Amino acid sequence: MFSAIVIDKNDDGQTVTLQQLDESQLPEGDVTIDVAYSTLNYKDGLAITGSSPVVRKFPMVPGIDLAGTVTESSHPEWKAGDVVVLNGWGVGEVHWGGLAQKARLNGDWLVPLPSAFTPKQAMAIGTAGYTAALCVDALVDWGITPDNGEILVTGATGGVGSVAIALLKKAGFSVAAVTGKPSEADYLTGLGADKIIDRAEMSEKGKPMQKELWAGVVDTVGSFTLANAIAQTKYCGAVAACGLAQGADLPATVMPFILRGVSLLGIDSVMAPKAPRLKAWDRLARDLDPAALETIGQEIGLSDAIDAAKKFMSGEVRGRYIVDVNR
Repeated sequence: MFSAIVIDKNDDGQTVTLQQLDESQLPEGDVTIDVAYSTLNYKDGLAITGSSPVVRKFPMVPGIDLAGTVTESSHPEWKAGDVVVLNGWGVGEVHWGGLAQKARLNGDWLVPLPSAFTPKQAMAIGTAGYTAALCVDALVDWGITPDNGEILVTGATGGVGSVAIALLKKAGFSVAAVTGKPSEADYLTGLGADKIIDRAEMSEKGKPMQKELWAGVVDTVGSFTLANAIAQTKYCGAVAACGLAQGADLPATVMPFILRGVSLLGIDSVMAPKAPRLKAWDRLARDLDPAALETIGQEIGLSDAIDAAKKFMSGEVRGRYIVDVNR
């Protein structure tokens, strides 16, 4: 038997409970894992609170991230004792996820845990940090260098924004951080932000073309914030877009793209192929100071995760929730 958070649905609506399950109830997969840690992401918050219909199969164990040890495997790449990480692949939506003490998964979805990190540290990073690394890789691969100018990071106190700041600083960039939480300025400068910008300056409708300020952007917010960031991006700059915290709309014009050659780089972390996943985790292992994870993450137990998801969705959280599934 093992503990798991289970989301179910009936005629009266959605239920979310902490349950004891039998291993025989695990879904199909060629790798079975003893989960050490999981985490709470925005998508997990949506699933647990029922704020959005992200769960497409019931009953469902949420948790789009996990780190743990392989106990059984018929997959050629993995053997018992291997320590692995999972991010995305529809886990927690259509396939049981990581907010449980055990998981059974497709071995193709897994990557090895970098030796630089413990399972707990890997979940302080989680999909948010892995997505941040994908964004930084995208900007660097596009040719953006520190000599080109500052990088803007929106939603800076969130998981993606926090890790993006730390990675960009390590890569030699000057970083401007956008936040609606002025009390977190010390936290952001501690991660490496050189400048703090009030969210109100970015979140309302602005002109289609604005003063050129940023060589590149990591945007986690969407909507007017993304539109303004694009309008402020320098000639031949690039914007890596990975989130929609403000909204899924993009109230912009084509003018920055055709008059300044700005590029919009879409970042998908869920179905990203293995090569960019490994590259992103290599950047994290190389450039992210494990000590920074102490300020980014706060640990909770599996029994706390349901209430924590509600706080997460109400905007009460800075950084990351790390879930110790064994307490």
